[in-house]
Amino acid sequence: LRQAIAEDAGRRRGIEVKASQVVIGPGAKPALFFPTLALVRPGDEVIYPDPGFPTYAAMIGVAGGVPVPVTLDEDNDFAFNLDRFDRALSDRTRAIVLNSPSNPTGGVLSRIVLEHIAAAARQRDLWIIADEIYARLTFDAPAISIASLPGMAERTVICDGFSKTYAMTGWRLGFGIMPEALAERVALLLTHSIGCTATFTQDAGLEAMIGPQDQVEAMVTEYKRRRDMFVAGLNAIPGSQGRVPQGAFYAFPNVPAVGRTSKWLGG
Repeated sequence: LRQAIAEDAGRRRGIEVKASQVVIGPGAKPALFFPTLALVRPGDEVIYPDPGFPTYAAMIGVAGGVPVPVTLDEDNDFAFNLDRFDRALSDRTRAIVLNSPSNPTGGVLSRIVLEHIAAAARQRDLWIIADEIYARLTFDAPAISIASLPGMAERTVICDGFSKTYAMTGWRLGFGIMPEALAERVALLLTHSIGCTATFTQDAGLEAMIGPQDQVEAMVTEYKRRRDMFVAGLNAIPGSQGRVPQGAFYAFPNVPAVGRTSKWLGG
């Protein structure tokens, strides 16, 4: 399975991946959480997208790091606001969490944005934790992996899995791709915490990955149809406006007519 992942994920991202760089886990979250535990020291700052997956802030905090949210820019299809990103960088920054395509916005980061972030990472010797679980679910153009940019593979952790692409959520099967030295440490963390990932789910993942991909392509087409219908319906509601998501399966409308903040709506 690790060899199949190395070949498939590497080909799709345009990078060379060895099986020794692949770590298998029960779901994709370990490929986010355990590299954070391995890399982040108490007091280190970690930049992450806001709005974003709640696990990002949680894993940074558990590792003793300081979560530093950077607002996603709605007017630019929910890309990182690069001015805010630059201001968020400091001498204590250790890592940057990226999620493209994004949960919950559906935004896909452009090459321009990724190159800006990559330049900062190379200059400051920072790690990237790239949550690419929705990489196969894009509608207008493929999502670019920051690991494919010059000098980034050796400082990037890619988190991916089978839940979204193959509708295998309950099977709990995910993987991380990272430099070999880090993969060794993360594998130890996995061994001494969860033990191992069930063999039969790994067998299923291997069959999904090496078998025909027509069902994945059909589902992406169906998601696009649903996206177009759903967003059009949301934007037809007076006081509701939403960007057309470029990937994943979320719609993230802005409802200014409510006149309240999201904090108020959440109770």
